[in-house]
Parts: sequence; structure tokens; C-alpha cells
Amino acid sequence: MSEIDVDDLLPNDRVKESVAAGDVTQLTRGATTRYADEGDSFELDGDTFEIVSVAERTLGDFTDEDAQREGSPSLDAYKQRMERVHPGPFEWDDSDEVVTYKFERQG
Repeated sequence: MSEIDVDDLLPNDRVKESVAAGDVTQLTRGATTRYADEGDSFELDGDTFEIVSVAERTLGDFTDEDAQREGSPSLDAYKQRMERVHPGPFEWDDSDEVVTYKFERQG
């Protein structure tokens, strides 16, 4: 267990604000870089968050529940948001490998 830099895991201010507000409780990133391990923690706005789960998976494994934990109302809305926010040609491919980090606010 170690404390990680919040900027490494959470890519921008909008995501950080959503995590601080409790609207985002997991984040999925590309599988090329491992950003945290289960048991690691990060600090955001004076609160500590613990990584409670790290799961390697594919985009095809995603559900509406995953999309909601990532701040979108549905899987379709999440897919559309990912296509909007990623620069260059991004196309949802169910076989793309990703890593999902679930976290919880402590105390």
C-alpha cells in the first residue's frame, strides 16, 4: 500500500470535482499503464480515498452500473462521452483492454 499522486490516476479537474462530489466512484483507464494497486490511496481536497478494487477487463465487460459509477447515466451515454473526450479517432471496441479502479472515501 502506498499513497499515489492524484494527478496520475484522475486525468483532469472535471473528474477530480466529480470524485470529490461523490458522483464518480470508479475510473477506467487504458491497460498500457498501471496507475494504482488495490490498497493504495490518494488525497483529494483534504479527503483520503482508498483503491478498493483493480480489475483488468475489456470495454465489452462494461454495464450501465459501471457507467453510473463513472458519472454517466447509462452505458450509451458513457460511450458517447468517451468518444467526445478522447482526442483523435476513438471508437468504442468491445475487445479493447482496460483497467478499472474502484475507490472509496475513507472516514
